[in-house]
Amino acid sequence: MNLCSWYKSSRGQGAILLAAAVSAASCGSSDYTATPAVGNGQAPAVTITAPADFASGIPAGPLTFSADATDDVGVSSVEFQVDGVAAGAAQSSAPYSVSVDTNAYASGQHVLRVRASDAAGNQSAWASVTVSFGGNRTQPSGFTRTTNYITGLSSATAFAQAPDGRLFVSQQGGAMRVVDSSGALLTTPFMTLTVDSMGERGLLGVAFHPDFASNPFVYAYYTATTPTTHNRISRFTVSANDNVVVPGSEQILVDLPTLSAATNHNGGGMHFGADGKLYVSVGDNANGANSQNLATPLGKMLRFNDDGSIPSDNPFFPTQAGLARAVWAYGLRNPFTFAIEPGTGRIHINDVGEVTWEEIDLGAAGANYGWPGSEGPLGVTGSITGPLFTYKHSAAVPAGSGPGGFFTGCAIIGGAFYPNGGAFPAVYHGSYFFADLCTAFVARLDLANDNAAYSFGSVPGNPRGMLVANDGALLVLTQDSIVRFTSP
Repeated sequence: MNLCSWYKSSRGQGAILLAAAVSAASCGSSDYTATPAVGNGQAPAVTITAPADFASGIPAGPLTFSADATDDVGVSSVEFQVDGVAAGAAQSSAPYSVSVDTNAYASGQHVLRVRASDAAGNQSAWASVTVSFGGNRTQPSGFTRTTNYITGLSSATAFAQAPDGRLFVSQQGGAMRVVDSSGALLTTPFMTLTVDSMGERGLLGVAFHPDFASNPFVYAYYTATTPTTHNRISRFTVSANDNVVVPGSEQILVDLPTLSAATNHNGGGMHFGADGKLYVSVGDNANGANSQNLATPLGKMLRFNDDGSIPSDNPFFPTQAGLARAVWAYGLRNPFTFAIEPGTGRIHINDVGEVTWEEIDLGAAGANYGWPGSEGPLGVTGSITGPLFTYKHSAAVPAGSGPGGFFTGCAIIGGAFYPNGGAFPAVYHGSYFFADLCTAFVARLDLANDNAAYSFGSVPGNPRGMLVANDGALLVLTQDSIVRFTSP
């Protein structure tokens, strides 16, 4: 069979290379029109050739990021990404390579990806490597880190921002401090509570009523000393001058069970959800059995109405009694912090691990996160809800190869959802930021790319909390200061 006869018999059956070389006109027939290349539906194959997976200490400056790609039809383009953002223009011919300036990124973990397309419109999945950029860059290029934004705090534990821009900061010893709208830490505390501050006890949480203009209430979670030592949730009224509490305005909403002699695992996070309910994270009081016992509120996420009453649509309301009806999710060890995404109501719970793993859990009504039978990715079986992201207390071998990649630490802290429309570049919108108490990194969880985690920066001191301010800045609370990250 000559070339033209084979072309005619193969038309529309994937004769791609022939279609590129032969036309119906060249075969002497006006009845045939060259058909577009359609291929056989097979996606290109692509691999990253440099840098190597788990490469660490990559020096500052230009980094060659290269890939190989093959296809039965022919590769039309190869796209490169760093942390979910295009790195240079797509490459249309081999060798496929771009240059990445590592100085533009914070030191630490980053994820490099490539994807190939062919002339028939088929596209490969992303291939990726996890690497670590060396150096001591404490924020990405284009960002400013202000380490002395607020100083002079003492054993800070949590903070929240009022609609008018003021920050209220809880200190473990019982004082709640105010940072006014000009950015000054006021000398006189908003209030000072009598607390037991031994170990991890004390004034641990603060939240504002969602309709603060009509209901000027500040909520506090603290370790009360009478009639027994226990954690308490109370509501206070802000006075007319806005910076001090109305004397005698405390309304006790919830008294949690008497604590054991153990002074750790108290939790203390508080936020109002998109449903207008008050969510509260409570530790297991150093007794793992509490976490699986639905008859106690310890080791749980709790959900209340704004007056401390218990919503009847809580998942265990029909089957439990008393305060246990407030249980919204269970199987937690010490969820010291959590965050709720504005608008969507999505909840991320930061559960502090024991000796091996730290984890971020997706909040869900009725979920069981497994503690003490599971920690991190281990022991997640049956009805246990596994973590979205987890990292270890020690490096994997080779470093970067285990869950969490290069991130290591001792206690997960934070975090904060970055909102759409914020001042940061669009790639950060919808991301979840978190930090670690000991290693003091600040990281970004990319919910749009399989919950990959990237280094964003670091802070001096020990992080305790995090929020996105009204002006779009990312604020990180440490034990004695507030660090501010901004982007033009």
